[in-house]
Amino acid sequence: MRRYMDNQDEFHIIQRICEGETNLFSLFLSRYSDAVYSLIVRIASSKEDAEELTQDVFIKAFKKLNTFQGKSSFLTWLYRIAYNTAISATRKTRQDFSYIDETMIDKVPDENVDMLFEKDENENLLNKLQVVLKRLSAEEKMLIALYYSKGEKIHDIAGIMDLSSDNVKIKLYRVRKKLYFLIKKND
Repeated sequence: MRRYMDNQDEFHIIQRICEGETNLFSLFLSRYSDAVYSLIVRIASSKEDAEELTQDVFIKAFKKLNTFQGKSSFLTWLYRIAYNTAISATRKTRQDFSYIDETMIDKVPDENVDMLFEKDENENLLNKLQVVLKRLSAEEKMLIALYYSKGEKIHDIAGIMDLSSDNVKIKLYRVRKKLYFLIKKND
């Protein structure tokens, strides 16, 4: 089998799994478990929780496989399940994230945010980001992970998070300002 599967290949394999060839699901597990884990670990409270949630995602995906319609890639569909699973789990545990008055975020000039995040390979910035990312809400962390780490398109993020594309753009804009504010506050 080819290393890369397109949507048609995935859909064909899913049909075969639904027809009883359940062992084929291991293809998806081996291919996508690292991607799902790396997304969930960004918002889970521990690596152990992320591992458990990743298992939950694949169990849910297997059980709901017959509902996959092929309108997106299988990975995007998995990310949707991962997002819902991770958000549900964080609601059950007390997450400590920073609330910032929206008027403070609005006062941050766009140019300042752009200048801060334009600096490639800035180790100091990366260290500061690691600290402040922990203070974001689960939804904000997921948004950042999908867009910046996973390189998902706005349209796909909208589908994963059940938002409009415009809403995703607005949330990304605001979370960048929030990150800037938190970094400057910690300086």
